[in-house]
Amino acid sequence: MERNQLLDATIAACRNLIETRFPDDPSRGAAAVLLDDGTILTGTSPDFANSSVELCHEAEPYCAAFRLDRAVVASLCLHRTEEGRFLVLSPCGVCRERLAGHGPDVLVAVPGASDPTTVRWVTLREALPHYWASIFPEDTPEWAS
Repeated sequence: MERNQLLDATIAACRNLIETRFPDDPSRGAAAVLLDDGTILTGTSPDFANSSVELCHEAEPYCAAFRLDRAVVASLCLHRTEEGRFLVLSPCGVCRERLAGHGPDVLVAVPGASDPTTVRWVTLREALPHYWASIFPEDTPEWAS
C-alpha cells in the first residue's frame, strides 16, 4: 500500500473505533497511529472520575508501538461531535513530546485551515518548530540540535 493509502486507512481506523466502541455516545474521541511496518494501532482513553488523571487517546497506541519495538510514522486524534462531525485534534504538547523520540519527520494530523474536519498532515518539525530541549544539546534528540 502506498503512503497516502496508509494515511487514509489510519483515518478510517480511527473513525471506525469511535463508531464501533461508542455507537450510542455522540461526543467521543480516539486516536490512530501508523507504524513503520504499515501496522495501524488505535486507542482511546477511559473515563476517570478525577479528570486530573485522564490520558490522551494516543497513549494506548504509543505504548503499544513501544511494546512492539516499532517506530511511529503518523499520528492522528479525532473527536466526534454531537452533530456527528469528526474534528481533527492537533497533538497536545505532551503527545508532541511522546512523538519527539520518533524524529522530526513523524506526520501529525492537524485540522485543515478552513475546515476542522479535514485532516492535514504536517511533520512534527512543522508542528514543533522550536523544540524546547534544543538548548540542552546533551539531552536533545539528534534531529533537534
